Amino acid sequence: MPKRGYHHGNLRQALIDAALELIEQRGPTGFTLSEAAKRADVTPAAVYRHFEGREDLIAEAAHQGYDIFAELMEFAYESGQPSALKAFEATGRAYLAFARKYPGHYIAMFESGISVNRTPELAHAANRANGVLERAASDLSQHIPADKRPPASMFSAHIWAMSHGVVELFARNSPGRASPFPADDLLETGIGIYLRGLGLVSPDE
Repeated sequence: MPKRGYHHGNLRQALIDAALELIEQRGPTGFTLSEAAKRADVTPAAVYRHFEGREDLIAEAAHQGYDIFAELMEFAYESGQPSALKAFEATGRAYLAFARKYPGHYIAMFESGISVNRTPELAHAANRANGVLERAASDLSQHIPADKRPPASMFSAHIWAMSHGVVELFARNSPGRASPFPADDLLETGIGIYLRGLGLVSPDE
């Protein structure tokens, strides 16, 4: 009797979904291709019809994660229009929301050690997501005098780093890193302090 997995409508996606579950539960190096195959209910040999190895499987999970991430970031950016400030702040919140809702994808993207340049498709998806934040930063930076204006790429990198730090330290239950403040509040106040330093938010806002 053949395994039920061979009758999947999309075996490739079934394997990715299985990997995402395992990544979330055990981390990106805590499972084997055989375990992913077993969870997808196929033979280990079936995996190699679609992926050369575990890193290829994780890279595809990261690729799909960046696609989802970019869509969420674009939606957040558009939801804040026409205010450049609201659009920018919304992209920061979208980062935190993504990490919470898609932990398997998040880990594959940022904690697996897989380079975003592993494939052209992965690089394109990652650049698309980063481009939304940089666009939001560029819009907002137009309100800063030209002689004091940081490059949009630096501006967006600061917020990306702040968002990532809050997620890693306080939103993903890192051992020994409990915070007396909700992650959302930490991120919002941190962005507020940063924007005040650039003169984009008045002291009483």
